Amino acid sequence: MKFELHSDFKPKGSQPQAITQLSDGLKNGYNLQTLLGVTGSGKTFSMANVIANVQKPTLVIAHNKTLAAQLYSEFQEFFPKNRVEYFVSYYDYYQPESYLPSKDQYIEKDADINEKIQQMRLAATASLMSRQDVIVVASVSCIYSVGDPANYSGMGFEISVGQKIKRKELLTKFINIQYERNDMELMPGRFRVKGDTIDFVLGYYDNIFRIEMFGDEIERITEIDKTSGNLIEQKRYLFVYPATHFVIPENDLKIAIEKIKKELDERLPKLGLVESHRLKQRTLYDIEMMEELGYCKGIENYSMHLEGRKPGEKPFCLLDYFPSDFLIFIDESHRTIPQIHGMYEGDYSRKKNLVEYGFRLPSAFDNRPLRFDEFEQYMKRNKVIFVSATPARYERNISKQVVEQIIRPTGLVDPRVSIHPIEGQIDDLKNNLTKTIESGDRALVTTLTKRLAEEMSEYLADSGYKTRYLHSEVDTLERTELIRQLRLGKFDILVGINLLREGLDIPEVGFIGILDADKESFLRDATSLIQIIGRAARNVNSKVVLYADNLTDSINKAVEETERRRNLQMEFNKEQGITPATIIKPIKEKEVDIKDTKHIPKKEIPNMIIELEAEMREAAEKLDFERAIELRDTAKKLRKRMGEGI
Repeated sequence: MKFELHSDFKPKGSQPQAITQLSDGLKNGYNLQTLLGVTGSGKTFSMANVIANVQKPTLVIAHNKTLAAQLYSEFQEFFPKNRVEYFVSYYDYYQPESYLPSKDQYIEKDADINEKIQQMRLAATASLMSRQDVIVVASVSCIYSVGDPANYSGMGFEISVGQKIKRKELLTKFINIQYERNDMELMPGRFRVKGDTIDFVLGYYDNIFRIEMFGDEIERITEIDKTSGNLIEQKRYLFVYPATHFVIPENDLKIAIEKIKKELDERLPKLGLVESHRLKQRTLYDIEMMEELGYCKGIENYSMHLEGRKPGEKPFCLLDYFPSDFLIFIDESHRTIPQIHGMYEGDYSRKKNLVEYGFRLPSAFDNRPLRFDEFEQYMKRNKVIFVSATPARYERNISKQVVEQIIRPTGLVDPRVSIHPIEGQIDDLKNNLTKTIESGDRALVTTLTKRLAEEMSEYLADSGYKTRYLHSEVDTLERTELIRQLRLGKFDILVGINLLREGLDIPEVGFIGILDADKESFLRDATSLIQIIGRAARNVNSKVVLYADNLTDSINKAVEETERRRNLQMEFNKEQGITPATIIKPIKEKEVDIKDTKHIPKKEIPNMIIELEAEMREAAEKLDFERAIELRDTAKKLRKRMGEGI
């Protein structure tokens, strides 16, 4: 199936020229290009048009989950008839395994896995295996080790009406690809059996599939709504992919276990008495689990042996699930490229102590993200477009062409930027916030530290403003809901640190206050300042204030570049007779409840508890007890915060 772009809008401003240049570049064999697109110029729409023009499976890489979620939502709207998938880290909380020699302290891996995101990851790889019209929006976790795509595809199996297969053989196939039997509760990756009927839920799908057998023959395959139990569709055939990425054929597992034993025997003499005992005990236990169950906790640390790789050989990652010729967009490349560059070294340094002190075999080093030189090989073999309002020197130097997208379709120009002294900044900030809120707009306030952001949020709440604090502990899906609530006007001011830079598409923002703008750092360099200023570029009345006593080089460069763009935009509007208009963007329906409470200022907690308890009673009356329990637990968290005085 072809990519089919759906939109009520036609390319405008700089978009037509940018789309044509990038598409022609791809057709002319340009492997590396850069799209310099200012904030609010519709870079995502241009990307979508390029995809529709070249008709290639596409990977879009973002540097954080918030931006990835936003891009995923936008591409779904542009390509409703095609497969748009989401691939980010499935950890809501992650404490990696580590060892601190100075304290002789071993820290076991602890993680809170988001089952929904795990399901979406599996859906991404299943789509790539079965069709061409696929766009995967991913975070940088896409370069981390996942299972061998050959095993993932090869161990999947097709079922079809009329197929001859014994029931026991069919159930064994499910178990071999990590499906779990549970006759009480069906969830993704589980199956249940009642006589000749087998119900199962694919690891990457929500609805139930039912196989009805007559003797050793599959008589019927049906898809059933998981909630109502109603029949959705009868199917002639269905392909079942594994319930996890780490699957391995039984014979390969036996070979891998022998290799693990051999590595253990070679490693033990090189360690001290304590370390060798520790490593032997742990590794033999893992081997026993693999022999009995087919897997063990931390099985990914043996991925080199399980996948038949040599020491140091490149691991398999999401990019290996794509066909041989695909398109890569690296969004906000000035941030994403450095992240990709640093992932390998960070992973290696953590595992070094684990290996040296006998907690892991040396092969654990090979459960890793790609090195940057390995990632560059994918860039050389495929077509890459870097996308950023502030592309770095790396992208500029290696790109065959840099395409500028300065003029916005709406005619909006870059915001007015003014610099105010630090003395009296709080009074000036409050004055600007009041004017912004009275005009019906929202505001962002950025600080340099988490503590200052929390204190500022509390101070503004005590001063009568409706405010929230966006912090790093809010999980992926809740961040999107928090931004949605800001747009709706549930609160007026969002305070945060670097989370407020790239990818926050909030047309309602009419003011941004940047505190400590003259404190030179990666949060206040020219690139970061331009990105922060860009958050206000979707509103015709917007303004940005930098609170600073010194005009640093970064401030001067940021203001100079903003003025350059602003002048080009104003000149274009004058020539075309365009009157700028604030972007109107629909606000999505609520998709997730916010369970985190830290972003709520203390002053608002009593009223919030009253609202939660009222909603809890209403849910209980409707017999929605799961919802009532969630609300009760959230209220408990808020009471605890009040009691602790935090």
